[in-house]
Amino acid sequence: MKTIALQQPQKIVFGSGCINNFVEDFQKLGFKRLFILTAPPIRPLIADMQQQLEQMGVAMEVFDQIVAEPTVTDFKNILTKAQTFQADSVIGVGGGSVLDITKLVATLFYGKQQVEDCFGIGFIKEKGLWFACMPTTAGTGSEVSPNAILLDERDKLKKGIVSPFLMADVAYADPKLTLTVPAKVTADTGMDALTHCIEAYTNKFAHPMVDMYALKGIELLAKNLLRAVKDGSDLEAREACALGSLYGGLCLGPVNTAAVHALSYPLGGEYHIPHGLSNAILLPSVMKFNRPANLKKYAEVAVAMGAPVGKNDDETAQNGVDFIYQLSEAVGIPSKLTDIGIPQEAVPHLAKAAMEVQRLLKNNPREVTEQDAINIYNSLY
Repeated sequence: MKTIALQQPQKIVFGSGCINNFVEDFQKLGFKRLFILTAPPIRPLIADMQQQLEQMGVAMEVFDQIVAEPTVTDFKNILTKAQTFQADSVIGVGGGSVLDITKLVATLFYGKQQVEDCFGIGFIKEKGLWFACMPTTAGTGSEVSPNAILLDERDKLKKGIVSPFLMADVAYADPKLTLTVPAKVTADTGMDALTHCIEAYTNKFAHPMVDMYALKGIELLAKNLLRAVKDGSDLEAREACALGSLYGGLCLGPVNTAAVHALSYPLGGEYHIPHGLSNAILLPSVMKFNRPANLKKYAEVAVAMGAPVGKNDDETAQNGVDFIYQLSEAVGIPSKLTDIGIPQEAVPHLAKAAMEVQRLLKNNPREVTEQDAINIYNSLY
């Protein structure tokens, strides 16, 4: 069995209402200047937390204007605000973009490295400020991953930064924070989380220590996402999706994703399509492409999702692909790239850009050539 290194926060707190644990934990740390990153719809959800911190004598600065696909420039502006405030600690309460910026602000706070020099794996040299992540969507799993994504305006491509120093000191996953997420965002982010689990389980670097997270995540998300989309107040479904998302995040450090994510990056970089939606549209087509390269694993994915078992792995794996097509349609994911404003003439350029994401393409169970990428994109017209 090959060697693998698992990376995760020192402490993970999961459960409905665990936002209250944060205040108690934070008080013990003795920090006095907390920089909070969030989004306007989240402000009411953390008002009680802020009031308690204020009564404890904690000074706070809140930044809530993070855009859906943050750029290098966006990050630098926010970092300057945190530095001007003289933060001694940082917390992110929000979706994947909020958490990714939180990780980078805290880690690069002292200004010893430029973010452009950190794209790729392992280029951050040291830890920065103490920080915690509190997800409000069941999607990216960023709260427990060592990854952060930014849009680099120079070449209009989303790029990843991967480092153990981007691992949160504590992750607080409170499913109650996801109750107000709109149905469309629930669908997009839920399919993103499912993609993390499926790509982790089926890629070249899959490992039994990570497989258990991936398979359980697939099961939880496949069986509960439609419930959460149909009824956002269904706490049981929200809890299952939040846990599935967290399991997907735990897969990202040691195993990571593959071609779905690589092909989705240009959609975000060129057309500013939200990350979860990009992955959701591409997932069934990439699964169809990959299926012959690892029939056994794709059959096991199908079984975990609850798809019908066929007479052999080939048939079962195909049932799994069909299940994803059906789930995507049921939760309202568009089936065509034209539905999200991407013209077919853009395909050759998108494919060329996707080929730049070898960090992820090397993980894919089947080699993806530029022509393969063109064919996958074209299948979505």
